[in-house]
Amino acid sequence: MKTYKLTVFEKNGEKLLNESFQAADDHEAKGMGEKMLKEKGFDEKTFRCTSPAGKLILFHS
Repeated sequence: MKTYKLTVFEKNGEKLLNESFQAADDHEAKGMGEKMLKEKGFDEKTFRCTSPAGKLILFHS
């Protein structure tokens, strides 16, 4: 399992969420990240999800 990081921001730069989670690979992490964003109501905010290597898995501005 790899550790991915999901961060959500307000337009002014304030962090609303800064959470780590475990996933087997980038594909699984993308699905888990999307689900977490929808559950928390952050799917329309600015967000990013990064892999342990720093690769962007999800991004919305």
